[in-house]
Amino acid sequence: MYVAIEGIDRSGKSTQIQRLQAHFPEAIFTKEPGGTPLGQEIRRLLLHGPRLSPRSELFLFLADRNHHINHLIRPNRHRLIISDRSFISGIGYALAHGDLGLEELFKLNQIALEGIYPDLIVLLELSPQELARRFAQGEDRIETRGIDYLLQVQEHLKEALFKSGVDYIIIEATKSQEAITQEIVATIKGARWQSKPYGE
Repeated sequence: MYVAIEGIDRSGKSTQIQRLQAHFPEAIFTKEPGGTPLGQEIRRLLLHGPRLSPRSELFLFLADRNHHINHLIRPNRHRLIISDRSFISGIGYALAHGDLGLEELFKLNQIALEGIYPDLIVLLELSPQELARRFAQGEDRIETRGIDYLLQVQEHLKEALFKSGVDYIIIEATKSQEAITQEIVATIKGARWQSKPYGE
């Protein structure tokens, strides 16, 4: 089972990934970008390398996604895989740039994914008030774009999620860490997913 944890920066994804490791010690934990050695280099370029155009940035994400799918996800589909981000983030952030539309982005990601979609997506959603409380300037290039930018991305994440055809749950990220973890764990353990990804 392939599970993706989604949400904007400061939504608590990394915290939940850490907490889930105690509940699923047998699982493979990964992330996009950075789940493979190539992905780690792409992540470094995206966060700390030269400033790129939106389209150049998008194609780096797509290259990482295709490599990640073929070198980590596909060979381990018989195991539980929990990923920090997926193609939903790729589409959401790209939509915020405004360079390409939703249909074009889905088509590009279909090529990159080669038919391998998450079985479940968990989206952690933040209110504007809670994001403002958590927000800290200067941690990396993406976060320094601002609160309004991240809220726009969050709306695009939901737009992509609703269109994807993948099973999902949306969890209010203002809940306690323990409550969020228990909801995710219960959903994974009780899952009997029959996803119908976009275009299939």
